[in-house]
Amino acid sequence: MSDTKAVEITAHDLPLHCPTPNVALWSQHPRVFLDVLKTGEVTCPYCSTKYVFTGEAPKGHH
Repeated sequence: MSDTKAVEITAHDLPLHCPTPNVALWSQHPRVFLDVLKTGEVTCPYCSTKYVFTGEAPKGHH
């Protein structure tokens, strides 16, 4: 059983990248951009942090 909590992401947080700006400098890995909108959730391949999109999806530009 995992104690890892999902990080909730909103449209304001996009584009999503990990590590996020609030992660301590000593524990950062190379920045990777993650597509959380495709399925509503995504897991970082480096640190296994799980991100879950909540709220309304952003509107595209036309």
